[in-house]
Amino acid sequence: MSTAVQRTALRMRLLPDRYAVAQLEADAALPAWWPSTGMRHISWVEDELSLVCEEACVPVGVRCQRGWRALKLQGPFAFELTGILLAVLEPLADAGVGIFALSTYDTDYVLVQDDALPVALAALRERGHTITDA
Repeated sequence: MSTAVQRTALRMRLLPDRYAVAQLEADAALPAWWPSTGMRHISWVEDELSLVCEEACVPVGVRCQRGWRALKLQGPFAFELTGILLAVLEPLADAGVGIFALSTYDTDYVLVQDDALPVALAALRERGHTITDA
């Protein structure tokens, strides 16, 4: 039986760095510039390789979008718990803030563009979420 998070106030931590979301061909090898520390995420699927890491690591000329800030939802969250991302994404959507979401075994990360960060933080706090700096 699933347990739903209905309008639950969550705790989040704003990570201090700026991130880039890069895209490589699906058959590309992991690049030499790929960092070995820090927050980094790989999604390797049939038709693309997406990389998320600190934007300073991504060389000029690599297809990417820079300027993302990351909110780490303070997990861990049980797999049967539902509505975690909805509790965060709904206020952001209502405020017109676009996102890039990542999930790990224990938690989720929601990335927003740096210029939308003040609006995002205000919208989340208005819904009762707590955000601390890293």
